[in-house]
Amino acid sequence: QVQLVESGGGLVQPGGSLRLSCAASGSIFSINTMGWFRQAPGKQRDLVASITGGGATNYADSVKGRFAISRDNAKNTVYLQMNSLKPEDTAVYFCNAKLSTYYRLTVQDYWGQGTQVTVSS
Repeated sequence: QVQLVESGGGLVQPGGSLRLSCAASGSIFSINTMGWFRQAPGKQRDLVASITGGGATNYADSVKGRFAISRDNAKNTVYLQMNSLKPEDTAVYFCNAKLSTYYRLTVQDYWGQGTQVTVSS
């Protein structure tokens, strides 16, 4: 089994910062891309940022210049540093990993349980 455990969400004032972490564990053979998605009430789940195993990054236009994604391959962990937060960043943030396991070498999507980020004064 594979688990993705997120941490770091919470309540922050506009202009503030938060750092999300997501650690993958279990019978992992290899992790390809890791990323963060978010879903606001009544809206679809959208990509926020992603990072490949080689470190190539991709960001949604709405967060470019404010958010930074990074990963520690030795720890199977991905981070999202969020700066200059805005009320419109309020959402549940989900960690995603495209990985293969020792039991199934085909790459599949795995998701964390989600962590709430609320930006409000």
